[in-house]
Amino acid sequence: MVAKDNSKTGKTLSGLGNLLRLLPTGTVFVYQFLNPVLTNNGKCGTVNKYLTSFLIGLCGLSCGFSCFTDSYKGSDGITHYGIATLKGLWPSSRSDSASVDLSSYKIRVGDFAHAFFSMIVFAVVSLLDGNTVQCFYPSFESTQKALLMVLPPAIGAVSSVIFVLFPNKRHGIGYPASSDSSDNKS
Repeated sequence: MVAKDNSKTGKTLSGLGNLLRLLPTGTVFVYQFLNPVLTNNGKCGTVNKYLTSFLIGLCGLSCGFSCFTDSYKGSDGITHYGIATLKGLWPSSRSDSASVDLSSYKIRVGDFAHAFFSMIVFAVVSLLDGNTVQCFYPSFESTQKALLMVLPPAIGAVSSVIFVLFPNKRHGIGYPASSDSSDNKS
């Protein structure tokens, strides 16, 4: 459940949290929804290529960014959100951050691994989409069908291994904080 916060920042993060909660599914959904429109169903002009490139980049960054968000439950019982930094969690509001040790939410190597492989998986899904292939590299589809069939499961398998090696303990924007705050610290 997303905490109620009437400040502008709280409302913005709550709205952003509703989208990020489903990542990477939410990002893939947005991409799959907008891609046919922006690529003109694979019959691209120059403007379509720029718009599709922008969409792919924005959605890819969204996948990566979500790996660096976390949440905690303050002493007031409300879930607060922030962005992980080298010094700890950078909270969205300063109101209750003094009651929690935010330095325990520092960026870890696993965060970068998750961000990198989330963006790689999204890149494979988006760049091998039928409309994208027809738009950017139409001759590739007929000559490289084997690659189009083998690459997604191969990247998925490698990413799965990395995600097992670096388990994610973050509760990003929109995810409920665990009742045991020690979950987030390791």
